[in-house]
Amino acid sequence: MRTPFIAAAITAILAAPLAAQDLVDEITGYIEFEPYDSGIIVPEQLTEDVWADITFVDTRDAAQFAAGTIPGAIHMEWREVPGRLDELPTTGKVVLFCNTGSLSAQATFAARLLGHDNVVVLQTGILGWRENGAYHPG
Repeated sequence: MRTPFIAAAITAILAAPLAAQDLVDEITGYIEFEPYDSGIIVPEQLTEDVWADITFVDTRDAAQFAAGTIPGAIHMEWREVPGRLDELPTTGKVVLFCNTGSLSAQATFAARLLGHDNVVVLQTGILGWRENGAYHPG
């Protein structure tokens, strides 16, 4: 009775390295294909004429979001992004941000690997936008 279970366990263990290598190959292919500035937007590009067509996603924690965010932003902590991709628009630009862009960059990378090429990270985050953003709605 235990033989099928043991065989299945051995098969899963032996298959794991292959699956891991497939993942490495996919990530490597993605990185090699994407241009250097792919997946980013800088605060100076957030002009009034593009503002209405962007979905902003604040990836900071709930307390930071509640303390103040980019007007109109929705909240989705950076670790939640891969599991909540179905909540993001598949068309138009989706801009993820955190304080400086480091955590939201990880979420953006994951989203783009999972096929959401309309998702970009706000380089320098909300702090950079506050200082250098081209547009700040009233």
